[in-house]
Amino acid sequence: MGAASLILPILLPLLIVPLVLFSASRAMGLRLAPWAPLPGLILALTAPADSHLDLPGVLLGTSLGLDATGRLFLLFTALVWLLAGGFAHGWLRDDAGKHRFWAFFLAAQAGNIGVCLAMDAASFYLLFALMSFAAYGLVVHSGTVEALRAGRVYLTMAVLGEALLVAGMLLAVGAADTHRLVDLAAAPLAGPAAILLIAGFGIKVGVPLLHMWLPLAHPVAPVPASAVLSGVMLKAGLLGWLRFLPLGTHALPEAGAVLMVAGLAAMFLGVGAGLAQRNPKVLLAYSSVSQMGFMTLGVGAGLTAPALWPLLLPAVGLYALHHALAKSALFLGVGLIRVRGAHLTYLAALALPALALAGAPLSSGMLAKIQLKIALAKLAAPWPDLLAGLLPLAALGTALLMARLLWLIRDQYATVEPPAGSAHIASRLDIPWLLLVLASVGLVWAMPPHPLLPQALSPGTVLDAAWPPLVATALGFAALRLRWRAPMLPPGDVLVPLLRGLADLRRHATGALPKWRIALPVGSRTAARSPQLEARLRAWGTAGALWLALLAAVIALLAGAG
Repeated sequence: MGAASLILPILLPLLIVPLVLFSASRAMGLRLAPWAPLPGLILALTAPADSHLDLPGVLLGTSLGLDATGRLFLLFTALVWLLAGGFAHGWLRDDAGKHRFWAFFLAAQAGNIGVCLAMDAASFYLLFALMSFAAYGLVVHSGTVEALRAGRVYLTMAVLGEALLVAGMLLAVGAADTHRLVDLAAAPLAGPAAILLIAGFGIKVGVPLLHMWLPLAHPVAPVPASAVLSGVMLKAGLLGWLRFLPLGTHALPEAGAVLMVAGLAAMFLGVGAGLAQRNPKVLLAYSSVSQMGFMTLGVGAGLTAPALWPLLLPAVGLYALHHALAKSALFLGVGLIRVRGAHLTYLAALALPALALAGAPLSSGMLAKIQLKIALAKLAAPWPDLLAGLLPLAALGTALLMARLLWLIRDQYATVEPPAGSAHIASRLDIPWLLLVLASVGLVWAMPPHPLLPQALSPGTVLDAAWPPLVATALGFAALRLRWRAPMLPPGDVLVPLLRGLADLRRHATGALPKWRIALPVGSRTAARSPQLEARLRAWGTAGALWLALLAAVIALLAGAG
């Protein structure tokens, strides 16, 4: 396999962007767009272990490669983008703005796939930023007030994350005197750089207090966009931790303890906030916060005890694979049922990835959770005793979330007629969704055996995995029988009081100013112009996509020169 195969998965989506934007080539571009991730998937399945490509003339000397971690992330990332793209082809068939959606979808895809292949800090950052900012176009695609509000929050958090990452990467590269990721991960990392990198990638992962964009973006984004946002873009932040933090080489006990506490907090925050939702997509967003907490816990444990990283890394990678497939299948399933109706067949198929997330016996979730739990049990005191009590409760919380999800879908779509004209759309959605459901069930079992696999499949551990779904089912039936309703929590949770506090502060500050200054930055003219400004910004979508296409061409020329 030639070295050019390493750059094709990045360049191909970007080169299709101008095809979908220009009317003369749009039809061909829209036919090609869903297949853009295919080279990445083939690469993950067939590339030799030593695949490497150096481009000295690009950036600071771009290096692309495929190690074991990158291969795993590329596998599930390309697969989810491929099946979500097939779903989007039918979902957006009658959308007048589908060419804009595909432009941002392809650009975000190129960045997401690219970070799996990047082996130097500069290219990793460039591709990560491309993914983050292109995803803004997916969040605001509908143009509704809610979408624009979610887009502002998302963009604010993305810019904050990029600023933290630039500072953290500069400190790390300067201290290690190298920008190659394999050397960076082996070098000691100073406290300030570690904090910046943990927080910067933590925004994408959805660490508590940095997670606020997630429950706002998912309900407004188109269904296939939600699938990739939650399924694989979150994992890009996790991959950033794996690439830049000295996992397995140097201990950072304070940072590790903070990440472990943040992971535990995410598990229970996601469950508590998710149970208080009425919108299935918002519930799934909070479920992602909770599930990413398990992976955050594993990374924190690796920083605390480097000697355990050989056991923790496969467990974290397996969990990432499991969650990417199951969560993407759930998001696409919610959209499909919305146009098909809550028929028993679709609910039964949707229950498979839901049971996997709940960790039901012999599911991918059971395998991922138990292997992570066994590795965490080898930590020094007091962590094993603490986690032995908290992890089963977190598993029960996940099972409760999945039970509530299925009930919400059944309740909301059982008596609602599918939208008019949706039959021809739905016929194009079944196959990509069913393939993703099957992948979420079986692909984990096709992976190379984990060193803890025999212990994870012992009869005792399988029985331990059975009680959370059973108890959650019993509690769900009891709640229905007693007509108990969970309190409603607005999506964004901590963002709501934060914005109210800022509004009050702004109001008080405005009142304290002299009258002649009130009309300046917060006056009525600025407020009156904001809708027109937002309309102009939305109109720049095509220009932004054209800029991305130009960027792709420049990178291709630089690659050729290199």
